[in-house]
Amino acid sequence: MRITQGCFSFLPDLTDEQISAQMEYCLSKGWAIGIEYTDDPHPRNTYWEMFGHPMFDLKDPKGAMIELEDCRKAHPDTYIRINAFHNERGFESVVMSFIASRPAKEPSFKLTRTDIEGRSQRYSWETVK
Repeated sequence: MRITQGCFSFLPDLTDEQISAQMEYCLSKGWAIGIEYTDDPHPRNTYWEMFGHPMFDLKDPKGAMIELEDCRKAHPDTYIRINAFHNERGFESVVMSFIASRPAKEPSFKLTRTDIEGRSQRYSWETVK
């Protein structure tokens, strides 16, 4: 099972050239770039670890690509995502986010549905090893 979060989640993994092109697009819009990683990609886990500092003054995607490569070396078996942050007053939020790197072996999840009183259902999930 493949974890799908953010932009491009149903496409094949982006190449470094495609990641760089997306970063260039973000920078052309004046958005800051941040790199985050986690080993818990559950959609409700919104608190990923920040790698380095957000790059607010970056003009060229090469700097962010160097940071991405450093993050891949430091955390090879984690999910790494790129966030683009729009810091203009009134927006001040992440406007683009996508997974840039995945672990070699992704965990699988099993969803279990249990019928309870009336016509209600309860869902639970567990990691399959």
